[in-house]
Amino acid sequence: MNDQQQAQLEWRDGKIPISTQFDDPYFSLDNGLAETRYVFLEGNDLPKRITGPFAVGELGFGTGLNFLTLWKAMNDHGCTGRVTFTTFEAFPMSAEAMRKALDAFPEVAELAPLLIASLEKGGQVHDFGIIRLDIVLGDVRKTLPKSDLAADAWFLDGFSPAKNPEMWGADLMAEVGRHTKTGGTAATYTAAGHVRRSLEEAGFEVERTAGFGRKRHMTRARKL
Repeated sequence: MNDQQQAQLEWRDGKIPISTQFDDPYFSLDNGLAETRYVFLEGNDLPKRITGPFAVGELGFGTGLNFLTLWKAMNDHGCTGRVTFTTFEAFPMSAEAMRKALDAFPEVAELAPLLIASLEKGGQVHDFGIIRLDIVLGDVRKTLPKSDLAADAWFLDGFSPAKNPEMWGADLMAEVGRHTKTGGTAATYTAAGHVRRSLEEAGFEVERTAGFGRKRHMTRARKL
């Protein structure tokens, strides 16, 4: 994981981006948006928990689909709380590649151009009113320890632990724990035993639950 290298991609069926660095797709080959809603929104009881200022942390910004799905859910739910969404990304995708990937999701078609336009202007802070996006570039093992983030919820969305083990190491999960408020939550599509054990060691109560689609299990956690 080198700091601020751009994502290297190939495209499956012309619309699904695959990371050639990690040989892993950026979203579910079945229905990426439905998986995001199930794993990261339902897994963190969002958006109903957003009743005031709320902080979300994310490992792996990717296409921005998780961010857009949360933003849309907040709009649909009529959230009045303001979210700061802090995402840690070592291999940012170009705006053009992000646009191509997000074309697969008409549900976020109204919001995606706003995100892309803001990203094209540059900078790492992007304010959209009810939600603000803070992008932290570089190796998260170096950037998260320096962050002042105290998250209410985490979207743990790195590439597969088998293909990107650095994103799921015990030291990084410990940092996730240190940057989570008491009672804060985390959710991830993976149910790998070493990830669950690392979260437990980081101070979380961990639950393995039914996964999305063809995935048998996922993980939900709450900071004690």
